[in-house]
Amino acid sequence: DIPKGPDSRGDGAGPRRGSHCDRRCSTIDDDLGDLGCHLARPRGPTGMPTPPCCPQHSEEVCESCTLRTTLTAENVVEANKLSNNYKFGFKKWKSHVTARPWEDRSEIVKELYADLTVVRGPAGSTLTCGNVLYLLLFGWWLSLLHGLVAAMMFLTVVGAPHGRLCWDLAGYFLWPFSKVIQRVEVPKCPEDGTGESSALLGGPGPRRWCPRCWEGTGHWERVGTAAWLCLGFPVLALAHGLVCVTAWLLIVTIPVAKLSARSATCVLLLPPQLLRVRTLRMTEVPPQGEVILCCSRAANPYYYKYSVHGINVFAVNLLPLVLVTLVLGYVDSHNHVSGSTLKFSLALLSIMPLSYYIGMAIARLSTFAVGAVVNATFGSITELTFYISALLKGSREGSACYAEVVKSALTGTLVGCVLFVPGLCMVIGGIRHQEQRFNSRSAGVTSALLFLSVGGVFAPTLFSKVYGKLVCGECHNVTRNLLGHYLCHNCHFDVMDSNGTLYYSHVQPLVYTVSLLLPAAYLIGLCFTLKTHSHIYDIHISGCHMPGHHHSAEVHWSRWHALVILLLSTLCMSACADLATEHISPILTNSTVSQYFIGVTVLAMVPELPEIVNGIQFALQNNLSLSIEIGNCIAVQVCMLQIPILVLFTIFYPTNFTLVFSDLHVYASMFSVVLMNYIFMDGKCDYFQGTVLVMVYFILLAVYFFAPSPSGC
Repeated sequence: DIPKGPDSRGDGAGPRRGSHCDRRCSTIDDDLGDLGCHLARPRGPTGMPTPPCCPQHSEEVCESCTLRTTLTAENVVEANKLSNNYKFGFKKWKSHVTARPWEDRSEIVKELYADLTVVRGPAGSTLTCGNVLYLLLFGWWLSLLHGLVAAMMFLTVVGAPHGRLCWDLAGYFLWPFSKVIQRVEVPKCPEDGTGESSALLGGPGPRRWCPRCWEGTGHWERVGTAAWLCLGFPVLALAHGLVCVTAWLLIVTIPVAKLSARSATCVLLLPPQLLRVRTLRMTEVPPQGEVILCCSRAANPYYYKYSVHGINVFAVNLLPLVLVTLVLGYVDSHNHVSGSTLKFSLALLSIMPLSYYIGMAIARLSTFAVGAVVNATFGSITELTFYISALLKGSREGSACYAEVVKSALTGTLVGCVLFVPGLCMVIGGIRHQEQRFNSRSAGVTSALLFLSVGGVFAPTLFSKVYGKLVCGECHNVTRNLLGHYLCHNCHFDVMDSNGTLYYSHVQPLVYTVSLLLPAAYLIGLCFTLKTHSHIYDIHISGCHMPGHHHSAEVHWSRWHALVILLLSTLCMSACADLATEHISPILTNSTVSQYFIGVTVLAMVPELPEIVNGIQFALQNNLSLSIEIGNCIAVQVCMLQIPILVLFTIFYPTNFTLVFSDLHVYASMFSVVLMNYIFMDGKCDYFQGTVLVMVYFILLAVYFFAPSPSGC
């Protein structure tokens, strides 16, 4: 909802004969416009055509047009984050890490954060779907409850003022959308000498009974307030608290949550003689009056954009799930309250908000000096905690099934980030934009690293198939002839032989060599893209800011705040991963599908859901380069960082994990990488190519679904 910046193209009068290079620059300028970015090209004088982006007018596309990107940001912190998004090795983060100026927000977003004390003019009928939903879910029983409390307060006599307030609130909460609650000044009661004169007695008449005077007497007011706080207020506060929590969890009904929260903390605690419930069309707020509650609509579909201290509302709502998971998992360790299936599901769901908090903390801590180091250290912490916990459990139980599940999860992450993540982003982004372009050279760097990493990871597997010994479970003579054909089942290449000479003398040294070379290649890639050849991104921070933008930045999280959240989220992530592996055994043993399928889907893609959401948001803004880089960078980290770390872990703590994968993992990974590089060869794509990638991914999932269980499971 950032207002678009001024058009950077020339405004020369009359037709102009531009080269293909100029038209390409114009196309890229339009593509980057949705991000608030534009290409910095010199503008000619008024009435003169805009000079071309390159001196020669040819039909070739100049390289500088496709690479130069000038970013426009509100402040230095946001500019640094946007710049790091395009660089290899940095966390790609869509959301803001600083608070945006209020004047730069759209009217839709301003309405989300509007106070309930603002009286809005009539905006149409109040009979909307959201308001009717409020009536069906909350309004009728809230009104009934206030009516019952009003009757109870009338029975106490001293609580009659609060009873009248509850009776008025019963009508208000039944349908609050055309009414307001005001705080008014109570006029003073007449004194004894100012009463009406009696014509019969010739003096001041007897003083009339005034309810306001009786309510204001100190003793009875304190007694009535005590009765209200003991009998009426707890019931209504509990009801409004329940409504507040329920409406907040539904997200689209957050206005109802604000309404209930303000009612419980403000309206019900004020003296009843100061409150008036009036209809909106008849209300004229006096100068001494104050509107304390006014709600015009119960639901707003745009509340998915709502954030609390920079944290998206979905991540806020899922945070209590983490606490429930940890308490239920460690307190009920013997499954007396719930089973292993529920605990496993809760542990996986808890990984999603924790991944969001880790990602936001990394984005906040990322600077040019430490951003790549922080992302390499904590960017894969979600997956590594689960993999190491699974390997430890398999080692304790002496089962090779957990090692196979970890290999399936590694392969599933690789295949999903290469095919599914960019394919889904291309499909969703292609629906809004007919054709999307991206920096093919920067994408080529990660593609080359991906080729190198896949070749290095599967080199021990190919080596074992060349020099290993084929061992079969059972063989049957089909022709009943000693020299005839045999039908064998459960065949695999055995690298251990009788004494493991082939593995320990040849395969294991190869694994250690590959595990050293892959991180070295990752460091060389960082040096290439961030230091020696950083011009392939050619990112510049524009000196002109949009109207209303300020150079000062009010960050959501300070660096120490982000560091503490990062460490706490990592600790909770480790606990959830431990619970997931502790209760995965029934899933593996009692499942009707292959363990391969469980590994490549649930265990591989659930931790990557925040990254998928980021990629979709970038694609919708016509910035497919970042959508592609998200998937490629995760795949590169899987091969060049996660797998070498697992190999290093097995050196100090021996497990059943070996860098020898099944044929299915090898073929699926290599085919995915080759297809991805073929699709991204020309630097442009559309929804059809994205559909091809997604369909191939689902075909591979079908293969894993019908595949037999791996050995050891």
